[in-house]
Parts: sequence; structure tokens; C-alpha cells
Amino acid sequence: MQVTNFLRHHFRHFNAAALIDAADGYTAHLKDGGKMMITLAGAMSTAELGIQLAELIRQDKVQIISCTGANLEEDIFNLVAHDFYERIPHYRDLTAADEHELLKRHLNRVTDTCIPEEEAMRRLEHVVLKYWEKADKAGEAYFPHEFFYQILLSGELEQYYQIDPKNSWMLAAAEKNLPIVCPGWEDSTLGNIYTGHVMTGDIKNVHTMRTGIQYMMYLADWYTETATEESKIGFFQIGGGIAGDFPICVVPMLHQDLQRHEVPLWGYFCQISDSTTSYGSYSGAVPNEKITWGKLGEKTPKFIIESDATIVAPLIFAIVLGQ
Repeated sequence: MQVTNFLRHHFRHFNAAALIDAADGYTAHLKDGGKMMITLAGAMSTAELGIQLAELIRQDKVQIISCTGANLEEDIFNLVAHDFYERIPHYRDLTAADEHELLKRHLNRVTDTCIPEEEAMRRLEHVVLKYWEKADKAGEAYFPHEFFYQILLSGELEQYYQIDPKNSWMLAAAEKNLPIVCPGWEDSTLGNIYTGHVMTGDIKNVHTMRTGIQYMMYLADWYTETATEESKIGFFQIGGGIAGDFPICVVPMLHQDLQRHEVPLWGYFCQISDSTTSYGSYSGAVPNEKITWGKLGEKTPKFIIESDATIVAPLIFAIVLGQ
């Protein structure tokens, strides 16, 4: 437990102390029989958070994930094209002309990391299109993550693996058949590609891909079946945006719209965010604001760490994993 011991010795105040408190709260929540949702905003998959997230999944320390379409696909991009990625440490110094040169080389930049279009996006498109077309012809419909699970479990991509597969959180999730909700999936590279194939007629039925409203229905049923007073669901939010906003609303929806008053509130809440507290900003709202919306309770353990999630999340996960 070298990492954990270091953190407990040095992280004593301010955001550092909040990190320790949040990690201990996560552990206590699981120890008390609770379950945990982790939400992934930003580009956490490209930041290779999967190295630890995959282990959390294998050790049953996360029971459901909410993520953007980008995080869903970018973990697989990294799995099959890692060696073709380019890192640009001096990205802050790039000129518009420099950026255009990256475009001409088909390198899509995410902060300091460039994702290669041909080796990552197009390679995956060639495979996933077959699964989309097969389902379309059979009159079947699946969620985005279900299509990925089918592909990963088929072994069809194994020939392209360029990282240790144990570091892919999507592969770990597929092997566990972990529930995932992916709101706004169409706001992703493959979401755009799917739209294109519908418009060209390659996919005849747009509803071959199940998305937003169906994801909320799926989450509502999962939450109702899973959450009890003895086993509440925790909410560990990395970043802001739709990955967190969408799933946290399921509780007030269950209470107010479906009259399922026996369903408990979220039993733990933590957000890692670099959004400072501000007026009118959801990501910048303090956790107590969520009490007024019927998401959290007065006594729900609440933590907020105002810092960089790429630094904070791995440290919290190290404590939860006992590293």
C-alpha cells in the first residue's frame, strides 16, 4: 500500500484532505453493502483512466458506469491503435498552422494527445458497421455499449490490440456484462459515423441504435431493481456534463414522475471538477443544491474535490484498490 500510505501521510488539508475523505467514503459505502456508479466526462479514456477503472470493475468496486460516447469509443481506440497515437507536450504553443498540419496528417488532438483517424476511428468503423448492418437486417436494436460488447467478446479486434488488454475498461466491462448508460451517444465520432450510414441508406432503420430516452428507461429499471435501504447506490462523478447530469436525475424522476417513493436517494456523492463554484453552472454547483432537486438527502455523504480529474481520480482509486 505504498501509494495509499504516502497519500495518508502527506494529503492532510484542503483539496488533498477532501481526496482522502472521498476515498474513505467510497470504501465505507461499499463496506456497508452499497453499490457505486462512476460517471466519466471529458476524455478520461484517452487519459488512460482505464488502467485503474478496469481493475475496479474486476474487483466489483463499481456496478454501473455512465459515460459520454467519446469515452465509450476512445477506450477501444486506445486498445487497437495505441502505438499510432502521438503525444504533444508543447500543445499550448501550437499555432493555427501547426494545428492544420495535424489535420492533414489525420491526427485528432485531445489536449496533448493525438488520436489517429485511420488506425483508430476507421479501423473500428469497418468492424462495427458489420454489426450495425447485421442487427438492422434482422430487425434488432441494441444500445451503443451492447454493440461494443458484442465486438469485444467476439475476439475480432484481438489482432489489433496494442496495449495490455487488462488495461481496457471497456473489455473488463464486457467480460462482466456491466450495465452502462451513455447519454448523448450521437455526440461522438462513431455517433456521427452511424448518422452518416443512416443518411446514405446503409442502415435502413435509425432505431437499430437505441439511445437517450431508452437509456433513461433502462437506468430507471436498473435503479429500481438494485437500490434498497440496505444497499444504496453511490454516485462518483468525474468531471461534469451529460455523463453526470443525465443519470443523477433518475432518482427525482422515479419519485416525482413514476411515484416510486420507496426507491432511496443516492447514498453517496463525490464530484471531481475543475469548475469553480459559480452562478447558474451545474458543474459549478455545490452538492447541497442537489438536495433541492430530490437527488441527495440532507445526510447523504457529500464530497467535492476542485482539481484535475486526471490527477485526482487515479489517487482515489489507488486508495479504494488498496494500492
